[in-house]
Amino acid sequence: MAKESETKAAEQAGPDLERIMRRLDLFDQRLDNIDSVVTAVAERVMKQPVTFSVTCSKCGSNIEIAIVGTEKPGR
Repeated sequence: MAKESETKAAEQAGPDLERIMRRLDLFDQRLDNIDSVVTAVAERVMKQPVTFSVTCSKCGSNIEIAIVGTEKPGR
């Protein structure tokens, strides 16, 4: 009797496990897509200088922060 209940439990867990595996695969694909987009944006930003202008809330002076990147050769 215990073996029958174990067999039924394993049969019922099969579809649930398959669904979880499909969802994990979709999640992995989404993470790969996000990684590709972030990499493309970072490469684009690294090709040109970026400047941030910030105004100090206490004294009102303007602060400029410049970020200059270089692209690795050979790409």
